[in-house]
Amino acid sequence: MDPIVVKQAYDAAVATYASYGVDVAAALEKMKQIEVSVHCWQGDDVTGLEAVGGGTSGGILSTGSFGGKPRTGDELRADIDKALSLLPGKQRLNLHACYAELNGEAVDRDRYETRHFQNWIDWAKSRGLALDFNATCFGHPMAADNLTLSHPDEKIRRFWIDHVKAVRKIAADMGRELGCTVVNNIWVPDGMKDMPADRTRFRALLKASLDEILAVKYPAEYLVDAVECKLFGIGVESYTVGSHEFYMGYAAHQHKLGNEGLLLTLDMGHFHPTETIADKVSSLLLFNPAVLVHVSRPVKWDSDHVVISDESVQELMREIKRADAFDRVYLATDFFDGSINRITAWTVGLRATQKAILAALLEPTDLIKKAEAEGDYATRLALMEEFRNLPAMAVYNQFCLDQGVPAGSDYLPEIYAYTQDVLSKR
Repeated sequence: MDPIVVKQAYDAAVATYASYGVDVAAALEKMKQIEVSVHCWQGDDVTGLEAVGGGTSGGILSTGSFGGKPRTGDELRADIDKALSLLPGKQRLNLHACYAELNGEAVDRDRYETRHFQNWIDWAKSRGLALDFNATCFGHPMAADNLTLSHPDEKIRRFWIDHVKAVRKIAADMGRELGCTVVNNIWVPDGMKDMPADRTRFRALLKASLDEILAVKYPAEYLVDAVECKLFGIGVESYTVGSHEFYMGYAAHQHKLGNEGLLLTLDMGHFHPTETIADKVSSLLLFNPAVLVHVSRPVKWDSDHVVISDESVQELMREIKRADAFDRVYLATDFFDGSINRITAWTVGLRATQKAILAALLEPTDLIKKAEAEGDYATRLALMEEFRNLPAMAVYNQFCLDQGVPAGSDYLPEIYAYTQDVLSKR
């Protein structure tokens, strides 16, 4: 895009927002401080680097076979570098435990150590990136029947308890070495295809496993834990052990035990297709110090399509802004599409997330709240409708140029060149 045209559109947008009392420069300063954690698993369709076998499980399914899929940690990191180079603002890198680099060592997930992730730590340190982390309780022979931390077989359950324990220690070590707080998310695929006869049994086992895992304490400046619910998945359509209600209750239970920092994770695809998570944010923030949100795009089910600037994402960010809670909501993307260029998927999804954040920051929220406080709900609705169409994109394009990255769709030629020079040769 022509920088002169971008600047003209930006200046016009600044004037438009100023007419509503919005300081665009102040909003951009806030935008620069909001981090979005980029998920590594879009880069290789949730394959991981272990080569342990077993396939995915628990409703996780990535489709497509676009060329140039990375085969090593170095190739995956190079692809992430390329995607990050096309994004303005601040990012983190969200890593799954299945991206351990074992170098031929015969070690399973229950015995992973920090050294198996040293390449990721060194890479992040060299780029000034913070890391987040996740246990990988799927894609493993010990998860073949979609039960892990709630498995009635003590041997299998012990394997996964030890895995999540190891992951928490690694996450704390990452935080210590990088000088940041690592958000460690715990999600398990546990559930059943058909109706169980004893739902309580499995949930009691999950609670006991989590109690043991979280009994080990780490400094909060290095590690924050989160627990993630889900409605259903492929193979677990009838019963999910770790439901939303389970984890809401479990977080309250942990808070009473003194673990007040335990977060709840809201994934945009983990609820009923007609249910939006935007309405949940303000409720949870009344009783929790913060929440973790996985930004995704479900289509009919939790299919983790690439995020676009659709209404659900826009409404989520508006709600966070209206609650003045961007400092209490951790944002992380979570989607995977192997049917298209994976770097393009990252770039589109992260930029869409950022556009929604910026549009929310630019919303003249005070005017909407004033109308509501005065009982003038007609004006409230009218303003909400008008503000949906303010020129936030013009501001985002200038933000991109100011941050030294392409505006509009100008990032596509760079991806085409990388595809030709790098991906096509794999």
